[in-house]
Amino acid sequence: MLRVSGPEEAGFSAVRLENAYRILEESVAKGILPAAGLLMSRHGIAVEPRVFGRIAPGADASPIDSEAVFLVASVTKPVTATAAMMLVERGKITLDDHVASIIPEFASKGKDKIQIRHLLSHTSGLPDQLPENIQLRKQHRGLDVYVKHIYDCELLFSPGTNVSYQSCGFGILGEIVRRVEGIPLPEFLAREIFKPLGMENSSLGTTKDMYSKIARINIRDVEEYGGPRTDWNWNTEYWWTFAAPWGGMFTTLEDYTIFLQMFLNGGSFHGKRLLSPATVSAMTRNQIIGMRTIPQEVRLLNGWGFGWRLNSPAGLPSFGDLASPKAYGHTGATGTAVWADPRWNLTYVLFTTQPSPPQRLLRLCANSIIGALEEDAFK
Repeated sequence: MLRVSGPEEAGFSAVRLENAYRILEESVAKGILPAAGLLMSRHGIAVEPRVFGRIAPGADASPIDSEAVFLVASVTKPVTATAAMMLVERGKITLDDHVASIIPEFASKGKDKIQIRHLLSHTSGLPDQLPENIQLRKQHRGLDVYVKHIYDCELLFSPGTNVSYQSCGFGILGEIVRRVEGIPLPEFLAREIFKPLGMENSSLGTTKDMYSKIARINIRDVEEYGGPRTDWNWNTEYWWTFAAPWGGMFTTLEDYTIFLQMFLNGGSFHGKRLLSPATVSAMTRNQIIGMRTIPQEVRLLNGWGFGWRLNSPAGLPSFGDLASPKAYGHTGATGTAVWADPRWNLTYVLFTTQPSPPQRLLRLCANSIIGALEEDAFK
């Protein structure tokens, strides 16, 4: 469990924190966000989480509470990456291993050159989503079918020569974990990450006993998100049980804060060590800058560790204007943003139910959190 206290003990100004809460409260009141939850911590001490809005879009929905479970989309990726890196540090795989040496079916159409490090750093050449993504979802196809389609897909470029965000690569990482460990990724995450850390309300995919706690996404009436009337969108049982390694994690504000704090602690939390400090360092430092086969102008604009987006050389709006160059984090298409900043020993978790919320709003909120740091943060 997190230690939760008042803002002052955690090193924040209670008065200045109200700026962040005001931004979210006003955004909900104006209909920009149906719901939002915010939790930040410093030195392992969390401020009481604050939530705004309702558990589902619509005025008749119940108010959301701090125990709500969010579908966090691509904020899943650092967790899947952690599973893969656990296999690396346990001596079961190496970053230079070719994926086809573990999954022979993956070798077609130039994919025999893809290494595990390429999957973790978005340099594999795989597409973000499959061309058949919508079709497969309409047909309620399972993850195994998706993975087989990835085996057969075309590459955007030769592995290790460019950077392109790729959810498909994380689908393959999930399959690597399954083949090496002999159990599905959701089971591995539950056993090796969620249970040891005490992340009791986290899972890859979810079960019926959690359905009532899930914050429903404000799905726009466009095909990209499935539309509110389909049986395969983000708010359906199909997607809740799909367990996408790239975007199917369910978690709470508190649970994901624990995951971030584990990284800030160098791989451990409350006496439970998941990763070595060396593994944490590898995951949170720039892995792109040393790939000389990638054009320099691309390397200078893309900061990726393994699973984490870095705030340097070019970060995301969700980092705001004030986070240090050492910060790392991720965002999710369902309206989620998380990051940790080792410079201030700070974690930040913002979950909303609005797909692709305004970037300026994300920047304003992040700025307000760092702006609320008290003087001791700068010593």
